[in-house]
Amino acid sequence: MPAFDPNGKVALVTGAARGIGFETARQLHMRGASVVVVDLNAGEAREAAERIGERAIGIATDVTDHSAVMQTVAETVERFGGLDIVVANAGIAQGQTATTRGISVEEWERVFEVDLLGVWRTVRAALPQIVERKGHVVVTSSVYAFMNGVLNSPYAVAKAGVESLGRALRTELTPLGASAGVAYFGWVDTKMVQDAVARPGSERLQENTPDFLLKRIPPSEAGAAIVRGIEERSPRIFAPRWWRYVSALRGILNPLLDKRMESDRRMVKAVLEVESESDEQGAAAVAAAKR
Repeated sequence: MPAFDPNGKVALVTGAARGIGFETARQLHMRGASVVVVDLNAGEAREAAERIGERAIGIATDVTDHSAVMQTVAETVERFGGLDIVVANAGIAQGQTATTRGISVEEWERVFEVDLLGVWRTVRAALPQIVERKGHVVVTSSVYAFMNGVLNSPYAVAKAGVESLGRALRTELTPLGASAGVAYFGWVDTKMVQDAVARPGSERLQENTPDFLLKRIPPSEAGAAIVRGIEERSPRIFAPRWWRYVSALRGILNPLLDKRMESDRRMVKAVLEVESESDEQGAAAVAAAKR
């Protein structure tokens, strides 16, 4: 597809008060786009927009609320006259390391609700404008879309779903003159990652992961990758770029890595320890409820 110049376009970025979303919005603005900074906290969204510049506004929106997302798109169109670029980036992680058996139903579904259904609702609300103006959509997935989600299943499941959504969108939008792409990131030094590393039990995952996979890139690098992907209407965006080779070889690597993880002593020990802690916490909660 032909190149896509953000200059003079209107972009809406979710999860944009900080991290990857903020950098994406800021760098789009630097290339001449008007930007809508969407985040859950109204004050943080407005503050981020003020830091970006005069063609930026901040709007508080819960991406799990379909009507709220629709209203945000309507407000964007009313303010700027249309919408050309959507970056569905808002996401959260679970509060503590847990197995699928040990995590609470509410927490598992909350992560899925934000990270997949929030992306779907954002995209769905924006599609009429994207098609009309032959724009571009980016959905933020993760390398977890094709990595084993052990002790992190809600996030991994959601990101795999985001990847599938983005691929389908690409094929559906191309005949209409619009486009879509999927962004895959490794470890980015965002608050979400910092909190995830600090959460109870996370050291077990880190101990079982090679150091080079844990190396973090700054949010500015991730944002630059998204903007470059928008300009090129790329179907896939990777940062660091070497993850594209892991993705390309997933059909070969994943069965081998899964088999290795099933028998790796350190991973087996980590899973059993997390399971034991979950059982202890569950027993303590039951005991407390009986008092």
